[in-house]
Amino acid sequence: MTETPVLLEMNNISKEFPGVKALDDVTLKVQAGKVHALMGENGAGKSTLMKCLFGIYKPDSGEIFLNGKKVDINSSKDALNNGISMIHQELHPVPHRNVMENIWLGRFPVKGFGPFQFIDETKMFKDTEALFKELEMDIKPTALVGSMSVSKIQSIEIAKAVSFNAKVIVMDEPTSSLTGNEVEQLFKIIRDLQKRGVAIIYISHKMEEILEISDEVTIMRDGKKIGTWPAVELTTDMIISKMVGRDLTQRFPERSNVPGEVVLKVEDATSRLPKSFKNVSFELKKGEVLGVGGLVGAQRTELIEALFGLRSLASGRFHIKGKEVKIRSAADAKKYKMALLTEERRATGIFPVLSVLENTAIAKQAKYETRYFMLNDAWRKKDAIESIEKLRVKTPSVKTLIKNLSGGNQQKVLLARWLLTEPEILLLDEPTRGIDVGAKFEIYTIIAELAKQGKSIIMITSEMPELLGMSDRIMVMCEGRVTGIVDSKNATEEEIMRLATLRMV
Repeated sequence: MTETPVLLEMNNISKEFPGVKALDDVTLKVQAGKVHALMGENGAGKSTLMKCLFGIYKPDSGEIFLNGKKVDINSSKDALNNGISMIHQELHPVPHRNVMENIWLGRFPVKGFGPFQFIDETKMFKDTEALFKELEMDIKPTALVGSMSVSKIQSIEIAKAVSFNAKVIVMDEPTSSLTGNEVEQLFKIIRDLQKRGVAIIYISHKMEEILEISDEVTIMRDGKKIGTWPAVELTTDMIISKMVGRDLTQRFPERSNVPGEVVLKVEDATSRLPKSFKNVSFELKKGEVLGVGGLVGAQRTELIEALFGLRSLASGRFHIKGKEVKIRSAADAKKYKMALLTEERRATGIFPVLSVLENTAIAKQAKYETRYFMLNDAWRKKDAIESIEKLRVKTPSVKTLIKNLSGGNQQKVLLARWLLTEPEILLLDEPTRGIDVGAKFEIYTIIAELAKQGKSIIMITSEMPELLGMSDRIMVMCEGRVTGIVDSKNATEEEIMRLATLRMV
């Protein structure tokens, strides 16, 4: 039996940023028709290595070979021209344009000649329709992207990558917003691509996925390659141990919080939008973690955004500590000691071009103003340093741009930001999305400590182990309605899934 030829070689790649050596002499070899998983904690260098491959970063040293031929990739266009496509972890669609325009952006089919050329929308529609038919995706080519869910946008990005007829496709956390059925559909697409000889580089923190779909696994740590192994020789515990450099005996921290009196009561909350949440009622106790489960489209995010004053209600009442309150804006929510950690940290959380200091202090900005309407930098810096030290944020300094931190450390900065406002109710929407197992444990530890201190937490999560392992009670939603509230001690995955698919009339 002949060995599958190596399609891609990245030899001795190094990349350094101010104060950080992101890649240290990394070599990666990927075979044609194989799924090669790339794993490591946030900050291990996985995404940086792939950005060097895709022309977003220029390596300080090293060489890249495709089919044995050295290639020089200085831009994303160079990468695409060489048959390399990439689905990024953070989605950046053009929201005010339709699906087919997003897919063919920069390469629209044209008709006519010379100065009289026009976009051939008929061909673009047919090509998009054929692409979705091939991939078995139920998406309208003319639908506005800005009106779609994150999972649909992720599916569009996958289709776009396939449309380039690439020899190498990089998938960075492609299932982070997909349902179980959508994941299975993605795996079917991957297996079809393998039959065509396409090489897939697959980045994910989901161990079960890696062991199911990949042929080989390369593990990185602190910018270095630890090694490459056949997937069949690995177990979840082995992968974790190689990723973090130690045995991780606990998946969730021990919790000693004791839920007390009711601090938040929601009665019959109904959105103004017709296909959103309806007649939602629940209570949140002091020192409690209330998990919120459900499938994509359950309207969980929409509910807590309404709680935080970002969406308006058609009807319903909120009570905080027994007193009815009106929350019509984020300012109102902050006044009642509430804080919101959003699902999309890059889109609605961080300010990427600002420093860690600016991102930490911004929620408390008014408190740093002097009598002359100037900002007291000494106060801001003191609070920022104390906050990032308390949450063990890994950063060269508070002056480092937040976009240069790993996803887990960005998430901790956002938590630090809101904790500076001294909230009593925290709304956490997918707090560990796209974060590795080591960083997850740190976030879990912070959540457990906050609950022990008497903070009340509503935590939306799509990860079943997280939902069962971190919640005191679990509220399950389906299509905008609460289908059940259960005690996590007695709950099972089967019961949660039954409630998550229980349509109510």
